Amino acid sequence: MPAKSTAQTLVEKADKKANSSTGWFSSSTTKFEEAGDLYQQAANAFKMDKLFKEAGDCHAREAECREKCKEVNDAANAWWNAAKAYKRGYPDLAVQALSQTIVHLTATGRFRQAADREKEIGQIHLQEANDIRKACESFERAAEWYSQEDASATANGCYKDAADLYAELEDYPRAIARYEQVADHSLTSALTKYSVKEYWLRSTLCALAMNDPVTARRNLTKYERQDVTFESTREAKFCKALIEAIEAGDSEAFTGAVFEFDRISKLDNWKTSILLKVKKNIQEEPGLL
Repeated sequence: MPAKSTAQTLVEKADKKANSSTGWFSSSTTKFEEAGDLYQQAANAFKMDKLFKEAGDCHAREAECREKCKEVNDAANAWWNAAKAYKRGYPDLAVQALSQTIVHLTATGRFRQAADREKEIGQIHLQEANDIRKACESFERAAEWYSQEDASATANGCYKDAADLYAELEDYPRAIARYEQVADHSLTSALTKYSVKEYWLRSTLCALAMNDPVTARRNLTKYERQDVTFESTREAKFCKALIEAIEAGDSEAFTGAVFEFDRISKLDNWKTSILLKVKKNIQEEPGLL
């Protein structure tokens, strides 16, 4: 019979402690504190053996012991440690553990940390499960918490990520609203003002992907009023060239404008993807005027 590993021995000790009856001279709090410590040690031993599912399970049991002792901060930490172990191949369990962490963090008013964990959930939804809509929801929730903690730059980053994803889902009105929100906020600081042209370009591309050059042109006029320097930017000129090509149903002029812009400012995957959708619309409906 193979010898038990250190981790398995610790789990057995922890289980025994957690399930033991309380004697005359010890309280149930002491019992669960000691069991929690043993589960934590077992989790670390499992990590040494690269058994991450087992490590996550032990941290989760540790968290439950901490909860029984009303140790809210330690419980939040244990759930987070469980999530970090589960991230090695068990994304669904990682999301569950992070959600438990957030329950404790929000209950104690630690919204900045809750936002960090919610952002992690968004990244797991996106990278592991490819669930774009759930990722959007997590990024927006994280952004709201960052905003109320005055972490505006981080909040804007999350709102921008959500906007990019809404556009991928072809939920263009919501994407436009988020880009405009981030741009409005960026205008309030000299440090971030330079980035508004990027948000307004993305917003305009979303309007064009909706096959709505009228809204695109109206929004562009609004943006030029909000920032008088925008009209002279390459982004604004690019938007106008695209709108004119679409109104004329001229896919060659459209391709030419894209080529010229890309020559100086390399198009990223997001812009390339949305521009292909816009071009498809022109080819399907040439000449809107």
